[in-house]
Amino acid sequence: MARLTIPSTGKCSSDASEICAFLKPYGIWYECWDTGKPRVAPEADASEILAAYQPEIDALKAKGGYVTADLINVSPDTEGLDAMLAKFSKEHTHSEDEVRFCVRGNGVFHINPETSPVFAIEMEAGDLINVPAGTRHWFNLCENRSIRVIRMFLDPTGWTPHYLEDRVDQNYEVLCFSQTKPEQETLKSVVKP
Repeated sequence: MARLTIPSTGKCSSDASEICAFLKPYGIWYECWDTGKPRVAPEADASEILAAYQPEIDALKAKGGYVTADLINVSPDTEGLDAMLAKFSKEHTHSEDEVRFCVRGNGVFHINPETSPVFAIEMEAGDLINVPAGTRHWFNLCENRSIRVIRMFLDPTGWTPHYLEDRVDQNYEVLCFSQTKPEQETLKSVVKP
């Protein structure tokens, strides 16, 4: 289940309906897909995982006009991991939606709306999120530096990050609640001094 936090206020929520209602005005979709009884092992190869989630992928393609889906697997052993993470941990936008369904692991999107405070969404296995084209955001892996996600694209060649000059991302800590005790959640979501 995803976790939403607003670092400047310390507000946190793990309630799916609250998260959906909060994200809706920003054009962000959040869904929690049933992963109670795994359709396929998280370690399965990409084609097996994509086949297992084909009905949901087809529904997303129809909903958002996406034309292709793939699977990315990142772990501490991924070659060039630090360079890859450096690309996504800087505030940027894309010219198309960034759609992710988490099969395994976890990571956090920070969203920087122009008219509201920065907020963060930690996603884990079963969570689907889309970050609409043009949305200011950045992404970090959590402490285990591992995530496996299905990605959706409008353009089969993928998208390119368009970096922003103000680097708001440098003012925020990575927020990963799943590795903290529940009573620590509101304490860990802070803006750097």
